[in-house]
Amino acid sequence: MARKKSITKENLISWYMEFVLENNHEPKSVFSFAKENNFEEADFYKHYGSFEAIEQSIFSEFFNNTIKVLAKSEDYPNYDARNKLLSFYFTFFEMLTANRSYVMYALKNTDLKSLKSLKHLRSDYNTFVSNIGIEKIDLKQEKLEKIQDKATQESSWMHLLITLKFWLDDTSTSFEKTDIFIEKSINARFDLMDIKPLKSIIDFGKFILKEKVNFN
Repeated sequence: MARKKSITKENLISWYMEFVLENNHEPKSVFSFAKENNFEEADFYKHYGSFEAIEQSIFSEFFNNTIKVLAKSEDYPNYDARNKLLSFYFTFFEMLTANRSYVMYALKNTDLKSLKSLKHLRSDYNTFVSNIGIEKIDLKQEKLEKIQDKATQESSWMHLLITLKFWLDDTSTSFEKTDIFIEKSINARFDLMDIKPLKSIIDFGKFILKEKVNFN
């Protein structure tokens, strides 16, 4: 039988997900995987260096497809950071739900914080969080602002992992408890991150300091 002339990343992802769901383990080798799906082994390496690389790209594709869906909304660009993040979560978890069997397989019996499959997702998500306009304190010092940015990214990533774990354990109809968890937890995070009261305290402190200096 003639081998397929060309394959795409999407082909490889689809065939890989289908294989692991039917067999509950990854293919024994790239050679056997290529033979089963009728393509040249060398063509696999034009797209991926290993099955682990495919696993990482799958979660990255879930992210990319979420962004594509959000981009179709005319209203989304005008949302504030809170609603952009809410929209992302609801859409992203709809994407995961459509592929729940694979996600359950990929994340079973693992420590989510150290899972290699989520490496690319973490990078993509941190970039997303950095660009949605979360209000920060103007610290007037580059080093401190970098620390603040890093803290925002890390806390946001941890929140996504916690939500993912909640969703994996959720047995409610249509995962409605996860929807409630998303809404309440994100609203709580933004309420805690509200810097307006802190800005007022800082401004008041600056005023007192200035007045004290002038008085002396």
